[in-house]
Amino acid sequence: MKRVVITGMGIISPLGNNVGDYWQRLLKGESGIRPIEHLDVSNSKTKIAGIVTDFHPEDRWGAKEAKKLDRFSQFALAAAEEALTDSQLNIELVDKERLGVYVGSGIGGLTTLIDNVNTLNQRGPNRVSPNLVPMMISNAAAAQISIKLGAQGPSLSPVTACSIGNTSIGEAFHTIRNGDADVMFAGGAEAAVTNLSLASFGNARALSTRNEEPTSASRPFDINRDGFVMSEGAAILVIEDLEHAIKRNAPILAEIIGYGASSDAHHMVATHPEGRGAFLAMKNALAKANITPADVDVISAHATSTPVGDLSETLAIKRLFEEQAYKIPVTANKSMLGHMLGAAGGAEAIALVKSLREGIIPPTINLENPDPACDLDYIPEGARKASLSIGLSNSFGFGGHNSAIVLKKY
Repeated sequence: MKRVVITGMGIISPLGNNVGDYWQRLLKGESGIRPIEHLDVSNSKTKIAGIVTDFHPEDRWGAKEAKKLDRFSQFALAAAEEALTDSQLNIELVDKERLGVYVGSGIGGLTTLIDNVNTLNQRGPNRVSPNLVPMMISNAAAAQISIKLGAQGPSLSPVTACSIGNTSIGEAFHTIRNGDADVMFAGGAEAAVTNLSLASFGNARALSTRNEEPTSASRPFDINRDGFVMSEGAAILVIEDLEHAIKRNAPILAEIIGYGASSDAHHMVATHPEGRGAFLAMKNALAKANITPADVDVISAHATSTPVGDLSETLAIKRLFEEQAYKIPVTANKSMLGHMLGAAGGAEAIALVKSLREGIIPPTINLENPDPACDLDYIPEGARKASLSIGLSNSFGFGGHNSAIVLKKY
């Protein structure tokens, strides 16, 4: 089996449109949640979200090309470009048949779909864009990155809801480990903050309604948590065969040593109340990494700020790690980012890589009144310095999809 490393990272997020800005704001405990201004949300129950700002696709690719990309593909392509630069990978010197892209999206081009349905109803079928389908489909981001890179290797768009980022990274890890590719671009992208999605999630009572205090709305593990906050963005990692990376003198940021996946087999939208699937995903990831629970130094929790979800993840961690659970710091990036849906796992993987490299863990903000049933060390007091070697990152999604990855300091 080949060893697999991370050599580049890129992100578009509510906390910044590059890894440096994103990381510094995470460490400072800043929130990227703000009132929604690009939509009329006067009739919505939830009027806040994690919105990407200062993002200008026309300046990146020109108005004509940008217009052919849904917002989620724009995010993905921009994040991939940063990751490429960060990796110092010379595309012209890479075997394109062994260069792949695993990038997914939970919802795909929802804005494009809504706009064209409105056009159909108001102006008739002749006015519907011929680019609707290639812009809307969930594999559009992976396809656009593949085209940009000339990547002719494996291309896949996992659709495992909010577990997509970790699924993409984990499957890319397996692909390289098994010798089927040298380099993979992996992650997820999402741009689904629309009136339609706000209405649906809102009517399901899944979203926070702390509209008057947006920066305090996402509060994982707090007794007063009332739902997640929708967010958007993209996060892409360059994943590489270690020998290939060493041969080209690549900047090696971290090593991927394990990946586990599971299904709750329980409910379409409700997580298993005892965290059965979460437990299995973490257990499988540690087994693949050939490590024990005692080897894990930090956990990046899925922790969306929902009453049932945060509790079930806590129970899963306790079941797997037993007494060790109380000794491992657990960080919840979504307290600052909101829930980037299909992009969440990639964003949290980037943060974990930075933690392992720099020996510092971002805080879980807004944890003012801890839920007595959620009694682990969630780092509420601010970023914490720590000696770190191995980290575990969790991502779970609707339908009971669970994935966990294990990263190691290189």
